[in-house]
Amino acid sequence: MTASIDFNNPVIQIALLVALLVLVMLWLSLRASNRSAKLVEPLALQLNVLGQRVQDLGAGQERLTGGLHHVSDVQTKSQNGMMQLLEQRLAQVQQQMTENLQGSSRRTAHSLGELQQRLMAIDKAQDNITKLSGDVLSLQDILSNKQTRGAFGEIQLNDIVTKALPSDSYTLQATLSNGRRADCLIHLPNPPGPIAIDSKFPLEAYEALRAAQNDRDIAEAAKLMRQAVKKHIRDISEKYIIEGETADGALMFLPSEAVYAELHANFSDLVREGFSARVWIVSPTTCMATLNTMRAILKDARMREQAGAIRKELGLLYQDVDRLGTRVENLDRHFSQAAKDISEIKISADKAGRRARRLDAFDFEEIDSDTSSVAPSIGDGL
Repeated sequence: MTASIDFNNPVIQIALLVALLVLVMLWLSLRASNRSAKLVEPLALQLNVLGQRVQDLGAGQERLTGGLHHVSDVQTKSQNGMMQLLEQRLAQVQQQMTENLQGSSRRTAHSLGELQQRLMAIDKAQDNITKLSGDVLSLQDILSNKQTRGAFGEIQLNDIVTKALPSDSYTLQATLSNGRRADCLIHLPNPPGPIAIDSKFPLEAYEALRAAQNDRDIAEAAKLMRQAVKKHIRDISEKYIIEGETADGALMFLPSEAVYAELHANFSDLVREGFSARVWIVSPTTCMATLNTMRAILKDARMREQAGAIRKELGLLYQDVDRLGTRVENLDRHFSQAAKDISEIKISADKAGRRARRLDAFDFEEIDSDTSSVAPSIGDGL
């Protein structure tokens, strides 16, 4: 029996409407799912790519972690090596600094020692300078007084003379026949004869000349110098040149090389005037040279005085040599005779030896033959 559906039935209509709605919803769901699948597919691909990249990043991170560990190890080793190198270098620098400090300390100590020695030398030199300053002041005090200045010149002259000449060739403070006393008298043979030396020191005139500031002062000081030196030349010529007693000249001793140089440099007329008066001006240096020449003259004179004695001694020496030659000849003859005697003694000794050997061998026949052959010469040989 066929059933029929009543589409006019509201229930059936509602059921059909519901079924239609369900179909529509299913169709919409399928369509939405297809659209979602299409939309999700690129996202899935991107997610896959992203996952791959995440994996790559993970692998890279692992590699980076390994590299960081390696770099950390290398850095640690480098730091350790650097620290060791720095420690070694620091130790070397410290040792070098210690050595340098020790060397500097030694050099400093040595320098301080040398400085102390130099300071001691400076102190000693200062003491010597202080002493010398006192001596200079004393010398100024001496030279400021005419009498003490004359004594100073005499002492200097005495020192030069005693060093240059034998003690028996001069007399200090010698008194002449006119009652004048010369500072020194040199006993030269005739000619020229004894020559006197007197010390003079025109210090005031020289100091005035050195202190002059203008032409007027210089002219005045030069005038004083000429007056002083002329007076000294005249006094020596009149007092110490005596005919028949002394040489025909005398020496004026200036105990200052500066004054002597000043005279010869700027007052040559005074030097010529001294020559004219037979008074020769000498300084300590030229006085020593003059005295050495005098010593040669004295030596030559003494050799001439002793010429006779020398000839006598030469004659005696010749006789001694002649006697020596004679005695040498006699001794030579004695040696010749002694050599001859020794030779004959040797001959006799040889013969006596041969006889003794024959007697020991009981060779009487040979002894008799030898005796008869040498009998005439026994007396001579023995």
